[in-house]
Amino acid sequence: MRRTIWALLALALLILGFLLHNRPAAAPTAGEVVVLRIDGVIGPATADFFARELARAHARQAGLIVLAMDTPGGLDTSMRAIIKDILAAPIPVATWVGPEGARAASAGTYILYASHIAAMAPATNLGAATPVAIGMPGGKPDGDTARKDRTNENAKGKDGKAAGSAADIGDAMMEKVRNDAAAYLRSLAQLRGRSGDFAERAVREAASLSADEALAAGVIDLIAANLPELMAKLDGREVKLDGGRTQRLSTAAATITEIAPDWRMRVLALLSNPQLALVLMMIGIYALFFEFTSPGFGVPGVAGAICLLIALYAFQLLPVNWAGLALVALGAILMLAETFLPSFGALGVGGIIAFVVGGLFLMDTEAPGFGIPLPFLLGLAVASALTIAAVGSFAARTRQRPVVSGREQMTGMLATVSTVTPEGAWALVQGESWRVRSDSPLAPGDRVRITALDGLTLYVEPLTPDPANRREGIPP
Repeated sequence: MRRTIWALLALALLILGFLLHNRPAAAPTAGEVVVLRIDGVIGPATADFFARELARAHARQAGLIVLAMDTPGGLDTSMRAIIKDILAAPIPVATWVGPEGARAASAGTYILYASHIAAMAPATNLGAATPVAIGMPGGKPDGDTARKDRTNENAKGKDGKAAGSAADIGDAMMEKVRNDAAAYLRSLAQLRGRSGDFAERAVREAASLSADEALAAGVIDLIAANLPELMAKLDGREVKLDGGRTQRLSTAAATITEIAPDWRMRVLALLSNPQLALVLMMIGIYALFFEFTSPGFGVPGVAGAICLLIALYAFQLLPVNWAGLALVALGAILMLAETFLPSFGALGVGGIIAFVVGGLFLMDTEAPGFGIPLPFLLGLAVASALTIAAVGSFAARTRQRPVVSGREQMTGMLATVSTVTPEGAWALVQGESWRVRSDSPLAPGDRVRITALDGLTLYVEPLTPDPANRREGIPP
């Protein structure tokens, strides 16, 4: 009873500590500023975090949301989800690139343009918003357009048709992607009254600006070294929200409430790592294979199914090339098949090649933090091959060993005839009395060798008496 009471008390303290640690922030009063910090790559976790906190801030009547941003870029889908939330936000959203030394590159530039208020700290920069995708050649800035046009003119034949038009398909695809991105950023600039010229150059030429240059070019609204200075400069500013409604900010004496990423965002950020998703997928495949080949244990099957489902959930969060994922799965299956089929390494080598190539094609983006490095793929493929080879070698050696348990163990063992009657003969085998049959006559005390089993009858053959083998049930 005492142990039970102490256990319940410890559990209550643990639950109380968890609730205190994860209690929601106090509801802000009208005019209070909620600060959300975005550090690192913009991904599905960032979009989910912003959407949830925007809804909570609106429900609690916050006067302003500030995105304190320092990002090298991120996924296009996550960026557009954040921008859609900003454009439809019922409360003003200000993006502040800070603190000093921070940046809003690539996807961060789009979010900065979409915000109601754009601000930067000194010694920060923005820009370099050219989209890049795996598998699309080209991707050169428009500064190379004249040289490319001259090359195409030289490549034309007498009939005026381009000789190398097939080679330009990749460049044409990238040009379409750049045109789409440029139009999107330009539309955001027109909506917020910011510089459309830099928006065009940021996409087509990967141009970047410092904070002072951005202010002079009309890209941002103001420069603030820290959040209190930003609040002071925003006080009294009027912001036009969705639907044409105008709101005057009152931030000079507002209380700043910073909300850190919660456990949900940390879990989603962890699952959004394509390297972890790939490792979980491989563990799931191998564990399920082990369960199917050795049924009854249970743990590998359960763990494998969990890992595989988590990996598939992570992949659906990411811009995955499903052909690459199929190649990865095919590579794992081929490496497993090498263990059981006499292909002399052909399946194993093919599996490693398919795994590495599929891993390179797996992600449809080169956003920072979402790529899969080649050394990681090679290391994972080699580790998988070595593990499978070791398990297969162990299984092969085990299969060649003689059975050391059950009925099969008795074949070849020695026994001693204990009783001989007209109805039959019996022998002692490991302390048990078995009925025996033999083509030769038997007598009590004879040493015999077991040659076969038929139900509960042993077939034996007599041996020459040997004092060293008088112990019952000992193999020769």
